[in-house]
Amino acid sequence: MPRAADTAAQDSDFTPRQAAVLTCALSLLVEGGEKGLTTAGLARAANCSKESLYKWFGDRDGLLEAVVTFQASKVRPLGASESALDAAGYRRRLVTFAHELLSVLAGDVSLALNRLAIGQASRPESPLGRLLVERGKHSVTARGRALLSAGRRQRHLEFDDATAAYSTFYGLVVRDVHLRLLLGDALEPGEDDFAAQAEAAVSQFCRLYGSQRSVETLSTS
Repeated sequence: MPRAADTAAQDSDFTPRQAAVLTCALSLLVEGGEKGLTTAGLARAANCSKESLYKWFGDRDGLLEAVVTFQASKVRPLGASESALDAAGYRRRLVTFAHELLSVLAGDVSLALNRLAIGQASRPESPLGRLLVERGKHSVTARGRALLSAGRRQRHLEFDDATAAYSTFYGLVVRDVHLRLLLGDALEPGEDDFAAQAEAAVSQFCRLYGSQRSVETLSTS
């Protein structure tokens, strides 16, 4: 069946029913790998018809794209109501983003998807690695850059290059946690306290990039 031109596979605006189906799809991927995710199996597990899956997501590549997009949407973009935050409110938003980023990257689903993609990296016909980069990493990076750029517009942050600033932010937040977990390394006591790690990373970042008027508030938890 031709791939459906459904916008749900192109952004994170999934309906509650679609979100429930994609949550089920993620569970099937974690349990059985890519072979464990079939339209027939998902239809049975999610109690929906294959026709609905094709209508919402198109073919199997479209379903994988929606799964990755849905997973990435758990790191939320800056909302319209957050366009004018004071320094304390902006710091809280940075901490929320950092916490969500850590939680998603360290979660069983993300680790399973990444391990699966790495195992298929030598197979040109496998789309999962490309989708994780395009719909996962690039999407989250764009949200992070937008969040930092909003801080610059609001004069909470000072930097010349949003891409470079986000690279610093990402490094302070994630460190080597994602890589170690991918390799099966256990985190040290306290390293799994992602709320505390997010607070510390934001304080470090804001000491580097906080504006003169906001740095004291931004860098203090």
